Formats: sequence, C-alpha cells, structure tokens
Amino acid sequence: MKTTGDQQLVKRINRSVLLRLLRSQSGLSRAQLAVESGLTKSTVSLLVRELIDEGWLTETDVPAAQGLGRPSTPLQIDGRSRGLIGVEVAVEALRVVGVSLTGQVLCAQEEPLLGTQPDEVCRQTARLVARTLAQLAQRGVQLAGVGVGLPGAFDEATGVLRFAPNLGWRNVDFVPLITQALAQAGVPPVGVHVQNEADTAALSEYEFSDGDAQDSLIFVTCGAGVGAGIVLNDRLFTGIQGMAGEIGHSILQIDGPLCSCGRKGCAETFFGARTLANLPDPAEGGHYLGVVLQNLWTTFNPSTLVVGGPSCDTYPGIIKTAQQTLQRYAAAAGMAAPPVRAARYGLLASAVGAAALVLHHALRPMHTRTPPAPARLLEDETNSTAPTTTTA
Repeated sequence: MKTTGDQQLVKRINRSVLLRLLRSQSGLSRAQLAVESGLTKSTVSLLVRELIDEGWLTETDVPAAQGLGRPSTPLQIDGRSRGLIGVEVAVEALRVVGVSLTGQVLCAQEEPLLGTQPDEVCRQTARLVARTLAQLAQRGVQLAGVGVGLPGAFDEATGVLRFAPNLGWRNVDFVPLITQALAQAGVPPVGVHVQNEADTAALSEYEFSDGDAQDSLIFVTCGAGVGAGIVLNDRLFTGIQGMAGEIGHSILQIDGPLCSCGRKGCAETFFGARTLANLPDPAEGGHYLGVVLQNLWTTFNPSTLVVGGPSCDTYPGIIKTAQQTLQRYAAAAGMAAPPVRAARYGLLASAVGAAALVLHHALRPMHTRTPPAPARLLEDETNSTAPTTTTA
C-alpha cells in the first residue's frame, strides 16, 4: 500500500518498520535492516542512532560476522532503558505495572478500589501511576507511555467509556479525566492510551508472545464480568463503538437468568464470578465457557484462544472443562480446534496488556485513530532523511 504524507509521519512509519523487524528477528545488523526494510542504508543508520539514543534499541556486545570485511553489530530491542506503565481498572481493584519493552514485569502493585465514581478512580489511578513511575526511575528506566484497561466498552474514536455495567458507568468522558489526574499527580506528559480491559489482556499475549499468535488471537477474560479481546490481521478488532468482544452479554439462553445489564440469559449469568461462587462445582461453569469458545472459534477462526481473569485463578478447573467442551464440538464437526491455554501473566494480564497497548500504537502509526497526549516518540521535530513516499 503506497502512502504519501508529511515527513514526520513517514519518519514514524520507518521507525516502526525497524522496530517491528527487530522484534521478530532480534540481532539484525544495520545492513540487514536496510535489506529487509527496503530503506536506504543512510536512512537506517540515522534512525537506528535515534532509536538507540532514545532507549528503544541497543547494540549487542558480540559482533556478527558476515563473511569477509568488517563484522557488523547486531541490534536488539532495549529491555532496560525505556519502559511502559499499564493500568487495569477492575471491578474490585486497581492493578498497575511497570513493564519493559520486551514484556518483563519490572514492578507491580494492587489496591482495592477506594470509590467507584470516575473521578475517584482516576485520582487513585494517577497516584499509583506516579508511584510506579518513581520505581521505574530508580531503575534508570524512562517512561514511554501509559495504557489503561477499563471494564467496559470504550470508544477509541471519541475517548468515551460507553458502558461498564459492573461499575455503573455510562458515557463517561474518560480520557480528559485520566489525563488531568495524571498531570495533577506529577506524571510528565506522555502518550496515554485507553481500551477495554479484555482488549488489553489480548495484547499482553499478542505483543509479548513467543510467536504462537500468528496474526490473530482471542483472549477471554472471566471475572465479575466476561469479555473477549480480539486481535485480527495484526490489529485490535474493537467495533464501531468499542462494543466488539462484549461476549458476557451475548445470549446463551432465551429468557434465562437476569443479567446486570438488564437483559436475560447473558453468558455472564452462566459463568460470571457471582454464578461460579454459587455452583456446587464451579468447574461446571466451564461447559458454558466452552460453548462461548466454540462460537468464537467458528466466528473468527483465530490461531490461539487464551483464557484468564480472576475466575480462572480461583477456579482453574473451568479452563480444563472448557477445553474438553470445545474439543467435543470440534470432534463432532471433524475439525481441529485452535489451542486453548491459560494466560501467561495471570491476574496481571490486563495491566500488562495496557502497557502493551502503548507499544501496539507506537508500532502502527498509520492505524492510530486519534492522537494521544504528547509522547517523546511523536515530538521529534528533526529533519527526516526518509523519502516522502514509502510502503507501509
């Protein structure tokens, strides 16, 4: 796809191309990056120097010999100099993590929610972010951005949290609230990205995975609410108003149990945390989870299904039951179901994924719907040596 734009946009695209190449093939040299990216050697050299100076890349100590001539220097993502902060606003608690660019959790903290009003949540969040920022600074880590995962449908185009029934929120203009709270808490101006907490959980697996995602992944999070984060074709699939993945409010039974959203028979009423706590054998709720996994598989055909959240931590048997249910449906159809596994980051999945949301946007400058608060990556006003037309 040919894209023509201003110099700064082209420069951001070219930087993202180099970063993505090194995330998938760590150890490439500048010359190899030029070959793989199609950029000129001089452009690669200048951009690599900037990325090293800003803490995105680092040179390894061991040179990579490439036949005759001077050995080249391998490059890799810098996991020490620059970090990300991720926040999960859960129904019962706040979880905040500091994460390296390579997905290592550097610090983590959790507090019960002190109040459920949006302004109260934002003030408490900002205090924890400021505390986490201080911990990163002690390690010599510079902040690249802040991500926030919310327990409801978030409209990225407008910055409005549309619907979070378990918090009692509707149409909350969240981005200005959190941006102001962070500034008042002394957090310097950086990019602030917000998304649904199931979507951020999906990014924890997709951005920091070992390669099993293969361009698509669905993360089902099970707690007081039930949701799904969907990555398709290397992008989050969020829907027109952020409502995609609200599987907790898909109907499993006509005129079934009353749900917190006001409808009857929602999936949440069959394997949400409140229901599981009242079942003689909570693992039985996994049958309904397996039905939902089967529906997601046949609808989106993902390479991997991941299940996590507080209910999976409390009742790990529901994942095994869900796997068995899914396999029965697959066997009946004579098809191979995608693998189902537990979340790598456990209860920190949504918070780590909120940090990954910052990286997700930085690596896809053409796909960001609305500009975030100013971040260093977007502030570079130096002259670009890249051409004004490139292939994205």
